[in-house]
Formats: sequence, C-alpha cells, structure tokens
Amino acid sequence: MANRRLAPAEQQPAAFAFTPENARWAEAQIAKYPEGRQASAVIPLLWRAQEQNGGWLPQKAIEAVADELGMPHIRVLEVATFYTMFALEPVGRYWIQVCGTVPCDVCGAKELKHYLHDRLGPAGHVSPDGNFSWLEVECLGACCNAPMVQINQDYYEDLTPEILGRLMDDLAAGRPVKAGSQAGRTSSEPKGAATTLTDETLFDGSRIGAWRRRFEEEGLHEAGADTQALAAREAANPKPARPDAGRPIGSPAAQTPAQRAADGKAPVEPAEAKGQSAPERATVAAPRSGPEVQPAPQSGRSYTETPSKPEEGRPVAETKGSTPVSGAEPMAAPARTDGSQAKPVGVDPADRGPPGPGSKDSGAKDSGAKGAGPAGKTKPSSNR
Repeated sequence: MANRRLAPAEQQPAAFAFTPENARWAEAQIAKYPEGRQASAVIPLLWRAQEQNGGWLPQKAIEAVADELGMPHIRVLEVATFYTMFALEPVGRYWIQVCGTVPCDVCGAKELKHYLHDRLGPAGHVSPDGNFSWLEVECLGACCNAPMVQINQDYYEDLTPEILGRLMDDLAAGRPVKAGSQAGRTSSEPKGAATTLTDETLFDGSRIGAWRRRFEEEGLHEAGADTQALAAREAANPKPARPDAGRPIGSPAAQTPAQRAADGKAPVEPAEAKGQSAPERATVAAPRSGPEVQPAPQSGRSYTETPSKPEEGRPVAETKGSTPVSGAEPMAAPARTDGSQAKPVGVDPADRGPPGPGSKDSGAKDSGAKGAGPAGKTKPSSNR
C-alpha cells in the first residue's frame, strides 16, 4: 500500500474555494444534519472538493472543508488520509484503483499490478500523456468477481492483464467500454449461467402449499378416491385462508380515535373523557350463588429468630415444642439448651477439646511439658 501523504508543496495550489453551484450543494448536505452535527458531512464535502479539483485533494481543499464545517484542520486531514477513495496527489484522467486483498490477490491481482507497473510505472505515477495513474487499495467489495479494479467511478471485474490492457486502450482512444464483469456473467452469478434455483415457480408464488396438496393427493390415491373429482370440488369451494398457510386473514380494526373519526363517531367516548369506562367496555362482576367459601385456617404460631451463643459463635436450637404461641411472653432462659447432649457418649461434657493457639492456658501447658523433660510426658487426652 502507498503512503498516505499530501502532495509536495510545489504541486499544491495556492487557494481553493467551492464554485457557486458546489457551495449551494454543500449547504444542502450540511442542512441534512441537526445543529452541532455538521461534521457528519465531512466525507461528502471532501468528495465534491476532489471532483472539482480534477480528481485529487490538495491541502487547501481540506482546510476549506474544515472551515466550512467548523472543524479543526487536523480532524479533516485525518479523514482524508485514512480513506483511499481520496487521492492526495495528482492523478491521471483515468485513475485505476487495484484491489489487492486476499480474494483478488489469489485470483490474479498480482498479475494486474505487474502489468500496470510495466506500462505506467510505480504506483502514484501519472503517465506522460496524463491519461492514467494507478494505486493499490484495500477491498472494494466485489470479491465474487475477483480480480477487479475501479476506474474513476466504475467497477471492472473478472479481469486478466490482457483484458485490462484492452480496456485502457479503449479509454485512451475515447471508445465506449462496458463496466462490470468482463466475463459475461450477470451480477455475481456463476460464470456462464446460474446453476441453482432456476425453477421459476420458486418465485411466482404458484408453489405455496404445493407440498401439502401433494401429500393429500397421494393419500387419497392410496385410498382409491377420485382425485380429479376432488380437485374440481375444491376449486369450486376453496378453503378459507388459514394463518398457518401464510395467507392473511381479516380482523376488525382497533377502536382508535382515528378509526372512530373515520366511522363518523366522536374520537373519544364522552364517558372516557370524564374518566369513566364506556358502557360497552365495562366489566360486570358475575353474581355468585351458594355458601360463601371460608378461607383455610392459618397457623396460630409465630416463628422467631433462632437464638445464638455469642461466646462460641454458633446457633443453639430450641427444645422440641418450645416455639412460643403468637402474642405470648418470650421463653425463659432455662428452657434453652446448649447442645451438650449432642456430644458422643463417654466424653466429658466439661472437656472442650485441645486449646487453640490463642487460648489462655495453652502457654501454661506448653511450659509444663517443656520443664518435665522426657520423663515428664503426659498421657494424651482421650479426644485427640
């Protein structure tokens, strides 16, 4: 890809201004956007400035567009140097942009670039007669018909070096040329002709419901029925449209103000205007007969938060049947349990296990064990 730089200073014009016609066109483009969003018209204005200047954008044209839109010059320069559709150097009468991305590259774009280099010189160089210049660009969106080039505003596809050479000869001589595929294909169809979806009944609507009719006729034929007489009877008495068959069905129009006005009625019901419902749309409760149904009895108990032992940091369950009745006084403390009855049989309830590293008596036991020496070993606790 070529470097995106402005043309040398000796090639830059001294000034640039839109013609009166293009100035009116630019004002119409800017008016399409809301106040404060005029910068959105930067690409159309740059494109028109390039066309007015003979196919390329000088620095003064970029600055004129920036002043017209109230944008910093550098912001418009960033746009102009990013898109290869804007030529930053003088170009020939016919500017050839060669797509060089992967689909075109594997289909012969390399050969096209070699041909242009041999005939015109390096990319960006204008031919001595001023007719041609060329540039490699990114994808131009005609991958199905690769390789391709864009010459001024038109695409030329399915090219070879020989076909491109004949196109350039015809353009230089002023002879008419055919844009699009040069291999005779239509749009992006396969070369020669389309090979799939060629049955016209796929597109004229005659096959809607055909699969259902075919299976019905096969079933009747197997049952021995007269399919021809049945088809004539169905043609005389067609079935109503069904939503699942893809046919529209009529439905009453909604009672909107516009529909009511079209029917000659008041747009808003008088009752609705007063905040009441219309009589025909009011909901009437159906009278009930028989004994009144009593609701199921509710539990007379209330459930309170399970108390806990703050000193040990664990919850303590209430004894069985200790949930207080709703409205009763809270239970006394002796009715609560500390969970000691859940310890294994044979273990001393007062023994809470070995002391932790942060307990008070851990230091005393450790010092006693150190002073006893080998003969002062103690019997391990039963719960270790």
